[in-house]
Amino acid sequence: MCFKKNFRKKSLPKEEIESLSQLEKVLDYTFWDMIRLKRSLTHKSYSNELRLENLKHNERLEFLGDAVLELVISDLLIKHFPNSREGLMSKIRASLVNEEALAKRARQIDLGKYLFLGKGEEQCDGREKNSLLSDAFEALLGAIYLDSNLKTAYRIIKKLFLEELLLASTEDISRDFKTKLQEEAQNRFRIAPEYRLIDEVGPDHDKIFEVHLFINEQKISEGRGKSKKQAEQKAAEQALENFTDSF
Repeated sequence: MCFKKNFRKKSLPKEEIESLSQLEKVLDYTFWDMIRLKRSLTHKSYSNELRLENLKHNERLEFLGDAVLELVISDLLIKHFPNSREGLMSKIRASLVNEEALAKRARQIDLGKYLFLGKGEEQCDGREKNSLLSDAFEALLGAIYLDSNLKTAYRIIKKLFLEELLLASTEDISRDFKTKLQEEAQNRFRIAPEYRLIDEVGPDHDKIFEVHLFINEQKISEGRGKSKKQAEQKAAEQALENFTDSF
């Protein structure tokens, strides 16, 4: 343990260690490598401004954390809903791991406070953006997994998600429009919807994404948002409204 303390002291400036230690207390986990913790909270706008190496931001950790989170949530669902069908469990999982839900989790642990952002993102309230918060939350889980093991990541995810997971029911699943549209399209057309990124405009710290939704090569709807995920949800929501209006 003494080695761990000495390693941590050498890894980052004292003020950063003191700040990030507050987050560790909330998580009930102490990192061996605090540089890994910082990287999970570092947006590419920060690394670009400081001309850091390409891998000095959190996108790769986000990719890993997304997979770890989905695995753990799936395992918890299997254990706590032993008689439920795959379709219901997919809905519950989607309600827990979409962008809005993860941003909510991030706010509950005050994650925005610890983000490392470029000046542009800082000025545009990046600490409150759902897309940045949800991405950083997944990256944080990826960092915990790499810094420890799956058992530790499982414990932390279970602590953060189990209460809401157990409250989920067949009548009250979250507003995950993409999941609902997937089912609707399969039922009506026997084909999955396709989302195509048409355009992205604006600077890196304030992009707007435009997505068009197609079913069987026919354009059904379009959506715009601060992230590709958000734009896809908007397009799916509009498509569902179009289906309802047609009957």
